[in-house]
Amino acid sequence: QVQLVESGGGLVHPGGSLRLSCAASGFTFGFYDMNWYRQGPGKERELVAGITSGGGRTNYADFVEGRFTISRDNAKNTVYLQMNSLKPEDTAVYYCNADEFFWTLNPGTKSWGQGTQVTVSP
Repeated sequence: QVQLVESGGGLVHPGGSLRLSCAASGFTFGFYDMNWYRQGPGKERELVAGITSGGGRTNYADFVEGRFTISRDNAKNTVYLQMNSLKPEDTAVYYCNADEFFWTLNPGTKSWGQGTQVTVSP
């Protein structure tokens, strides 16, 4: 059973930084690309960043604008999101998950962790 446990969120002022962590279990973590998503108040969940299984390639949503860095430690089954220069519009619940390819191999079982709340406010 896949388990995803996000942590590291909190309340920060605009311009501040946070480092999110996501501990994964229940699957062969190092085989799959991983993504960070977020869901702001009243908004749909959206993709923030992704990283390939070996960590060699990353991609980011346009709104990241060079402020965030995704990384992973396959020895610890953990993916990270370093967020700098935070803006109020970054306020959201942040989630990690395996890339959709993993879930196509495991149809009908997709799940999410509880997420971690990030609030950016003066």
